[in-house]
Order: sequence, then C-alpha cells, then structure tokens
Amino acid sequence: MIATNFSNVRNNFKEVCDRVVHDSDIAIITRKNDENVVLMSQAQYDNLMENLHIRESKANYEWIKESIKQAEDGKLVNFDVED
Repeated sequence: MIATNFSNVRNNFKEVCDRVVHDSDIAIITRKNDENVVLMSQAQYDNLMENLHIRESKANYEWIKESIKQAEDGKLVNFDVED
C-alpha cells in the first residue's frame, strides 16, 4: 500500500497510477484535514464491487460458504462437460 501526499501524486501521477495498476497496489492520498482519498485500479474496484454484491444477499453468501466447506471436506462431484 502506498501512502503519499497530494503534491507527490500530482508531480508523479503516471508513476503512481502505473504502480497501482501493475502491482495491484492501492494508494492512499493524504490531504489536509484528513480528507484522504484512495486510488485503486478498475480491476480491484470491480472485484470489490462484485464481492460486496455477493455478500449483500445472505442466502448467496451462505451458499458460497457451504460450497467451500463441501470442497474442503472432499465432497466434490466430477463430471464431463459436453460441447
């Protein structure tokens, strides 16, 4: 995680953006009065939004947790997918 001030980001915007995108990093941009902002790649943002959407529905979240438990317990079913 990068923590840097607004002036540094302004002077090195491309480099900060490249690091955020290519290293899957997040930048916290500090500003006066603790009005900080967070810079992340669109891929990270999309993933975050997808996870929030999944967790919005308690039923979906419980289904996923149960599926993970079944996989960890070896309760998997293999099958062939036909074209």
